[in-house]
Amino acid sequence: MLEEMNRTPAREKSTADLAADLTAAVKRLLQDEFRLAMAELQTKGKRFGFGAGLVGFAGVLALFGGAALVAAAVLGLALVLPGWLAALVVGGALLLVAGLAALAGGKEASRAAPPVPEESVERVREDVETMKQVRS
Repeated sequence: MLEEMNRTPAREKSTADLAADLTAAVKRLLQDEFRLAMAELQTKGKRFGFGAGLVGFAGVLALFGGAALVAAAVLGLALVLPGWLAALVVGGALLLVAGLAALAGGKEASRAAPPVPEESVERVREDVETMKQVRS
């Protein structure tokens, strides 16, 4: 169909042929825009999934950090020096790593929001404006 549109000059076509060509072109344009929107949503979904994974990782590290701090309190009460001090250092380091991972995960997840194919929507708006200008 598109080859036929390119073979015959527009001035030699009937109104019905031109309307059919326009319909085919609009259909193809909408299909292409839909494919682009799907690709954009897939990219944002992957980014969101990665960010959510980092937040989950941060939660696990925070749990381990809390467990180490609890162990530090117990060891601090049971003994007087080296055991609890070592546990506090390990627990504090785990919580620091958890905080960094949570920040990185939150930033990555916020880059995926909103889950709307913004670029594709903008291109469709431009296409509609072009069609309006062609009509007038």
